[in-house]
Amino acid sequence: MPISPMNRREFVQKSAVTGAAVAVAGAAGTGTAEAAQPGPAGHKPPKCPKTWTFSILGTTDLHSHVFDWDYYLDKAYSDAKGNSVGVARVATLIKQQRKAKGEEHVLLVDAGDIIQGTSLAYYFARVQSITDKGGPKHPMAVAMNHMRYDAAALGNHEFNYGIELLRKFESQCRFPLLGANALDAKTLKPAFQPYTVKHIRVPGAPDIKVGILGLTNPGIAIWDKDNVGGKMVFPGLVEQAKKYVPRLRALGCDVVFLTDHSGLDGSSSYGDSLPYVENASNLVAQQVPGIDAILVGHTHVEVPSYTVKNDETGADVLLSEPYCWGYRLSVFDFELELVRGQWKVTKKTAQTLNPSTVDEDPEIRKLLEADHELVVKYVNTAVGTCTQDLSAAESCWKDVPIMDFIHQVQMDTVKAGLSASDAALPLISVAAPFSRTADIPAGSVTIKDIAGLYIYDNTLYGKKLTGAQLKDYLEFAAKYYHQVPSGTAVDTATLTNANSFWDYMYDTAAGVDYEIDIAAAEGSRIKNLSYQGSSVADDQVFVVAVNNYRANGGSGYPHIATADIAYSSTNEIRQLMIDYVTSKGSLNPADFAVTNWKLTQGGTAVFTG
Repeated sequence: MPISPMNRREFVQKSAVTGAAVAVAGAAGTGTAEAAQPGPAGHKPPKCPKTWTFSILGTTDLHSHVFDWDYYLDKAYSDAKGNSVGVARVATLIKQQRKAKGEEHVLLVDAGDIIQGTSLAYYFARVQSITDKGGPKHPMAVAMNHMRYDAAALGNHEFNYGIELLRKFESQCRFPLLGANALDAKTLKPAFQPYTVKHIRVPGAPDIKVGILGLTNPGIAIWDKDNVGGKMVFPGLVEQAKKYVPRLRALGCDVVFLTDHSGLDGSSSYGDSLPYVENASNLVAQQVPGIDAILVGHTHVEVPSYTVKNDETGADVLLSEPYCWGYRLSVFDFELELVRGQWKVTKKTAQTLNPSTVDEDPEIRKLLEADHELVVKYVNTAVGTCTQDLSAAESCWKDVPIMDFIHQVQMDTVKAGLSASDAALPLISVAAPFSRTADIPAGSVTIKDIAGLYIYDNTLYGKKLTGAQLKDYLEFAAKYYHQVPSGTAVDTATLTNANSFWDYMYDTAAGVDYEIDIAAAEGSRIKNLSYQGSSVADDQVFVVAVNNYRANGGSGYPHIATADIAYSSTNEIRQLMIDYVTSKGSLNPADFAVTNWKLTQGGTAVFTG
């Protein structure tokens, strides 16, 4: 069953307590080394060193990948590039770094998106929840505690299962979850610790103070509006960095390091829906003086080393992003010199390391093998059968039955929850092809088959759009395709993902018929839009079944965020799909709503079937 969000009073009280703790932790620092004690009589104190080195290791977007395992395929993870996944392998690299450089020379930080993204994450959020009375510890807390993380930024997906579960995870971690721009909506005080100060002990010299500031993504206000609305607000990264970086310098920090759950190209997937940039790490580096380096997250790319010059000081800010899922480990190396009693950074470099070359940490395997086996058993649970193989391989350019399955479940669920007046309106559905590798086989259908098709933890809405608004919506979706003039060969390898419009951003519609003319210019591609054989009128009103991410403005679709609500639910769509198969017993494409969208080139169909 879904977890009820923490009520407002409980949240505000928790935030107030957290805010008080922040003041103490921020002023005193965490993990402070004890002062050097005098040696035995006659023993000479160590000579004061003039230089020192240390490293900050960084992960991001782990998405609850503990082991090198694919729960959707029920086998060891593999891809064409030979990558491995999971913190168990990353842990081995971290041990190697600590051994080579010295334990006291290494800090470990994460840039967010920790507790969502795999069947393991879902299991410990919804099946055997960490919020249950006497419930288990989250496997990611167990793994990261064992790896001795020093801090982690909050990612947007930390909020997917509600604030109560996030707070429970926070309580299980032996390191702070940082979010300087995650504020209590009522008091505008930090709801989570903004920063931590780590002390690196240097024998015979002052400690090196490293201030670590955490920043999360403003898009949480849109993407998880149902969980955070009225409870938390998320100002911009630049705005909050300008507040806290000077504070860290005032506390005597020799090095200021940021961990940002935000990409580095200055873009936003939500357009101008928010006054704050989604991918702002480059802007933070450019506009906020006093930063030495930034661990970047959110965009699932590998950036071994990237330098941005600060506008005010001219100083270089070093950035690195270690891909996602434990594919890579970022390594920031710092060299410092003691100048008139204060440490100064003289050199800094960054690189990424590939954990696919090492074995998994046997200690993490021992700690979490039982949890892993529970999830493997769960995802292999049979829920019904399917009359034929349903593949998503061509779902990004063809109307395929596996997508009709999603649409059917969404429409059935919304229809059952509509008022009498709204039930009289035409009902349609929109949904995205999340995974081209998804496949529901003929024969037995298991939870993993459905989870592999619907990989996000979205809930369901019914929103009202007029015919004109629906056409605008579909035109926005159609910019996913590159323009291919009539008479030109269509290559599916280069057809999609125009305008950095990724598969999860592209919606198809069911319940209406339409064509997408890829020969036409953007904004005029939707042709012959009809409902039950009649052209859709501009003022005709539809109820549109749509996931909460899109309904709240995710990906910047027009009209949908401000549209009237006809239905909403806290049940995840994935679970609704599992329940559909369980109740039917058999999954049969003949039972799905008939949809008919197709790609054309100047009126000629591009694909058939």
